[in-house]
Amino acid sequence: MRLPSGRLVRGRGVRRPLPEGQEPTYGLYLLGRRPPGVAWESRWLRWPDFWLPLSRSAAREALGEAWERAGEERVEIACGGGHGRTGTALACLAVLDGVPNAEAVAYVREHYRPRAVETPWQHRYVARFR
Repeated sequence: MRLPSGRLVRGRGVRRPLPEGQEPTYGLYLLGRRPPGVAWESRWLRWPDFWLPLSRSAAREALGEAWERAGEERVEIACGGGHGRTGTALACLAVLDGVPNAEAVAYVREHYRPRAVETPWQHRYVARFR
């Protein structure tokens, strides 16, 4: 997904095969359990399916790092299916990139996936993110 600044971030579901093309140089994995190992640098953020990150401060730090790194590196953000948690994280990156909170979910649905950000509490998380 291309952010307004031009930064690119790949969202995906880890239950699906790795897409063709260049591998990321950094990955942020949003899962309830430790993710399987990958060949690139990565970070795990404990985030149960259909919920919110267990630590808001750790989430803010991890999302900020992913946004910063996307300026120069190939970054991917992934959860199990690639919709709810990944969409929520991408919407937060859009906020960091200058999209108003109230428009971030719509931005991600238009530029990533129509089903991104699945639950009411994920919507509220994006609306209050900063």
